[in-house]
Amino acid sequence: MLELKGISYGVAESGSQKEILKNISFTLEDNRFVVVTGPNGGGKSTLAKVIAGIWRPTEGQILWDGEDITDRSVTERANMGISYAFQQPVRFKGITVFDLIRLASGKKVSVEEACTYLSEVGLCARDYVRREVNASLSGGELKRIEIATVMARNTRVTLFDEPEAGIDLWSFQKLIGVFEKLHEKNHGSILIISHQERILDIADEILLIADGELKKRGTKEEMLPEILGSSVRPGCLYM
Repeated sequence: MLELKGISYGVAESGSQKEILKNISFTLEDNRFVVVTGPNGGGKSTLAKVIAGIWRPTEGQILWDGEDITDRSVTERANMGISYAFQQPVRFKGITVFDLIRLASGKKVSVEEACTYLSEVGLCARDYVRREVNASLSGGELKRIEIATVMARNTRVTLFDEPEAGIDLWSFQKLIGVFEKLHEKNHGSILIISHQERILDIADEILLIADGELKKRGTKEEMLPEILGSSVRPGCLYM
């Protein structure tokens, strides 16, 4: 179980402190599918990075099964079972897709197993498994490969920052099934930063973040009517 207590995060700007996150508290129970949504610039991605250990909060505590991990590094948290998928995947020259999946899994993975992960994210495995993770891959391809590596890790908590970014419509529809399968198969918790109605609609719980604050949380049945009433266009919220 992951618990945030009074999390705040600020940065120095023009001689003063700008608060990006303000006293956020919530618990991510085991085996839950949670979506964090809200206006752009509201602090959603910052929250994901703080949970992952990329950034340290200026105030508050992060607890993992009751243990304070606020000062633990991103590597330590990954080893404990917290995975993070970046909004913009990184590129590794000289490393193949197969190498990346094998490294992410932390165990010996066969080419056949790697191909299974790639197929589940909508990629033709034989065309990608031996390719290098470099500039020849599109942003959408990299995003799907990164999701495949997260699936291979099989961690207790998986954080996705706008996984739909750069994904075409067909791949996005496949992506919904990937998340559902990942949640069912791994029995871990998934926390997704997203504006997309289709992703919100498969959540166990939705958190609304705006102006750095947790404004409201509840089930999709409780939250969707209010959120959809604030949308600019169907299927894509707060853009």
